[in-house]
Amino acid sequence: MSAVDVDGRVHVEVGRLREFVAGLFAATGLPPADAATVAECLVRANLRGTDTHGVFRAPTYLKRLREGLNNRAPNIAVRKVADAASHVDGDNGMGAVVGRRAMGEAIELARRHGTGLVSVCNSNHYGMAAFYVLQAMEAGMIGIAFTNASPAFPPWGGRAPFFGTSPMAFAVPAGREPSFVLDMAMSVLARGNVYVAAQAGTSIPPGLALDSEGRPTTDPKALIDGGSMLPFGGVKGAALSMLMDILSGVLSGAAFGGEVGNPHQSFDRPQNVGHFFLCLRTDLFMPEEMFLARMDELVVRMKAQPRAAGVEEILVPGEREARREKERLRTGIPLAADVHAALDAEAARCGLAPLEILAAPVAID
Repeated sequence: MSAVDVDGRVHVEVGRLREFVAGLFAATGLPPADAATVAECLVRANLRGTDTHGVFRAPTYLKRLREGLNNRAPNIAVRKVADAASHVDGDNGMGAVVGRRAMGEAIELARRHGTGLVSVCNSNHYGMAAFYVLQAMEAGMIGIAFTNASPAFPPWGGRAPFFGTSPMAFAVPAGREPSFVLDMAMSVLARGNVYVAAQAGTSIPPGLALDSEGRPTTDPKALIDGGSMLPFGGVKGAALSMLMDILSGVLSGAAFGGEVGNPHQSFDRPQNVGHFFLCLRTDLFMPEEMFLARMDELVVRMKAQPRAAGVEEILVPGEREARREKERLRTGIPLAADVHAALDAEAARCGLAPLEILAAPVAID
């Protein structure tokens, strides 16, 4: 009996999904430890409800591996450039593998020097940006992660894709109260939602995209075929995307200015994505206990503010995702039927057993 909810989704136990996805990448040539890292990155996104950056991405990543567009066994080179700064050349490795290694370096630098800054070139799409700042926060640090991305929307006043959606992410630990975790793209709509909509044959909301002629569109395929996404906040979002390209691409030596390869479309070359990671110890300016207590006080004061009409609770950025993660650990991760089918097709290609789904009905989160 399959656990199918009212939306037609099946539910998969978290550990089983992680093991299954890791098996796909190992069967496609990744070393087991790297395959586990990629699987953890994708499944963590599903756990937090960021399904556009979850296992939906696995078939594209696997295709790039099969076609030799990602290095299965990269020689990731870490070069110290200052006491608290390093440069990482990812050697065209999987983005999650390169990103985790680079954030790990930033954490170690921060442990020794209070802050740690790492610039990265020759990487690839690295999935959910929150994955890396959560890595820092779980080490007791404040984490910041920037990345550039393939062209998605024009510079302000233009009409052709040039800058990427280039998400930025921040994580700040608190004590007893919910921690602050912000992960946001520069576009109104995350680009992963466009590919999900195209695969499902549904439209995207109006006011978020232009077709190749610069006309508003709700057709995700028109957007994918030469159209442009629109930045959040108009000129402000466009300016921030340029900043992401400067810090992640120009500064690192990675591709920039419209040259980053699209993971879904550029099957003729590596992506050469750039990243920028920054870690700070929470005891830089005061004892750690004092910092955490002050963070708790900030959250308590914020949540006590008068609420707007119809609002039941004021939430800290990342609190909704943390609650969803806790719930999905209990009920399993819901997968759309087409995503489930695509994963099983990859398993068949690799000669592996299909994905097991939960046998008992579960509540919708």
